[in-house]
Amino acid sequence: MADVTTETQSATKFDPEAFSMNLARAMQSSGQALAAYLKPRENGEARDKPPNELGEVIKTFSAVAEFWLSDETRSAELKSKLTKAYIDLWGSSMRRMAGEDAKPAIAPSPRDRRFSDPEWKSNQFFDFVLQLYLLTTQWAHDLVRNAEGLDPHTRKKAEFYVQQITNALSPSNFVLTNPEVLRATLASNGDNLVRGMKMLAEDVEAGHGTLRIRQSDPSNLVVGVNMATTPGKVIFQNELMQLIQYAPSTECVLRTPLLIVPPWINKFYILDLKPEKSFIKWCVDQGLTVFVISWVNPDKSLGAKTFEDYMKGGPLAAMDAIERATGEMKVHTMGYCVGGTLLASTLAWLAEKRRVRVTSATFLAAQVDFTRAGDLLVFVDEDQISALERDMQAAGVLEGSKMAMAFNMLRSNDLIWSYVVSNYLKGQPPSAFDLLHWNSDATRMPAANHSYYLRNCYLENRLSAGTMVLDNTLLDLSKVKVPIYNLATREDHIAPADSVLYGSQFFGGPVKYVLSGSGHIAGVVNPPSSGKYQFWTNDNIKDVALADWIKGAQEHKGSWWPDWRQWLASIDAEEMPARAVGTAALPPIEDAPGSYVRVRA
Repeated sequence: MADVTTETQSATKFDPEAFSMNLARAMQSSGQALAAYLKPRENGEARDKPPNELGEVIKTFSAVAEFWLSDETRSAELKSKLTKAYIDLWGSSMRRMAGEDAKPAIAPSPRDRRFSDPEWKSNQFFDFVLQLYLLTTQWAHDLVRNAEGLDPHTRKKAEFYVQQITNALSPSNFVLTNPEVLRATLASNGDNLVRGMKMLAEDVEAGHGTLRIRQSDPSNLVVGVNMATTPGKVIFQNELMQLIQYAPSTECVLRTPLLIVPPWINKFYILDLKPEKSFIKWCVDQGLTVFVISWVNPDKSLGAKTFEDYMKGGPLAAMDAIERATGEMKVHTMGYCVGGTLLASTLAWLAEKRRVRVTSATFLAAQVDFTRAGDLLVFVDEDQISALERDMQAAGVLEGSKMAMAFNMLRSNDLIWSYVVSNYLKGQPPSAFDLLHWNSDATRMPAANHSYYLRNCYLENRLSAGTMVLDNTLLDLSKVKVPIYNLATREDHIAPADSVLYGSQFFGGPVKYVLSGSGHIAGVVNPPSSGKYQFWTNDNIKDVALADWIKGAQEHKGSWWPDWRQWLASIDAEEMPARAVGTAALPPIEDAPGSYVRVRA
């Protein structure tokens, strides 16, 4: 990928000739972007077809339109409301032009960073465009909110689609209606557009005909070099995972090892970013013998691997390997996100089989009940899952880029449009940021596994209901008696805090529910040294709403990590001399972080 400089030539005055030349260069780069888009379609590598989501959008909006258009009175009221809002805006704008102190018809949220530039208020043109956009957006959302007779799922989908469309049409996303971008364009004689279109062409080419928006500068962010550098060895592997054992950094360690089960929809090194952020390194430094599963990035040959296969080839195989490496039959366990869902299923399977392999379980932003699963439920119904299954059946896997886009759409202003503006309009490449580099390092998912997960968890909610079957075994979470540390994050859009709280009641043993500040990633990856955020504790988890739980909770400043380590010691404090990595039975295969994690989609 060609280097893109961030330097701009300062211009003392606007140069029409330079501006024209830069526009021509920008157009040339946009043509290269188009060529990169068309190339895989011309040689048969890619075929365009209407996305499945398009049919869902049309069907959903048709349901909303049917309510408003089926009655002439309602339809007239709909038109008059928007017309009145526009007339009021026009009147206030005219009064302001006349020098009067006119109150705005509508104002953006103070937290909306799209409109933080002062010219959105000081310049009458941009102020008018902003208010026009906000009024139209408000009207569009009211269409959905006030449409009677919609079932809850259709309403939720409509709200989500309206949000995506209005976010995309924001005036901040266009050169002529974004004051900051327009100033930069005039000041640099369009040099920002040259750089931006060059990056656009590179990103389309990197995505093999689809736009892969760069969120981070990949330089100085190499797995095993700048990230995932905690010393350790791969001591076991199968076709689904590598098991990493980390080298001790203390003279003594807890006798009971820790097994971490990360999600397979992302790579494990979110817990082992740069050393100062690494949860894994922190655990090692706290005297724990840490084992981590590094999932394979599967291709079509693994498309038939099931949820059951992931349980047997993942946590169960890891427990057997840990016993061979350490002699310990029992482990402390930790599962993050869908890795936590798999871990909970495994615990229920072990309980039904009466196999005592686990001392404790920690869940990080993980769900076992999906009735309150938040915005991701927008993508879950029979029609959408069936369409996705047809696509996965043909490909064998779900491409990681599709799942990554779904997650990005939940926060599209922050994770999509802010980068469109910064990268392609301002011509500013993103900085090197380990967390966002990890976010773009997507993984594929086997078709069989993903289909089972969507149907049994999101669609039918079988795990908490006690009707989920794995390995011909009916799973019952109430038979899971081990102590549980159940961490939720307050601003989580993937595993909502109230969903995690509600799920706590299904386990049969003691559960400590802890709420961390921030979101799905930052609320978990929050090292004590950063001094950021806070966490809350409250022993009351039965039949309580999240808001009431918070009212009765005690707030603690900083990271939840030390609290968890104290909880772990309260369960099992026995120590022993630090263990060497690997044994004669399980000699090291390769250095951490292993080869599986390096495979990019």
